[in-house]
Amino acid sequence: MQKATIQLETLTCPSCMQKIENGVKSLDGVDKKSIKVLFNSSKVRVEYDDEKVSIKDIENAIDKLGYEVIKSQVKDL
Repeated sequence: MQKATIQLETLTCPSCMQKIENGVKSLDGVDKKSIKVLFNSSKVRVEYDDEKVSIKDIENAIDKLGYEVIKSQVKDL
């Protein structure tokens, strides 16, 4: 398992949080209970099984929703 903090371009509305959360939750290998979208800091925190999904897959899912990923930090759990 890995834990990532993903910095996004500025989020403009609370509905953006829900959209991102639902999009990331739909990925196989993501710990659905761990997802936190932080509106004020425009960050996503998530834990995932790196044997099922990669950080690139998560970033691509966010990008497809229309949000720009600035950078990601990954830590082993």
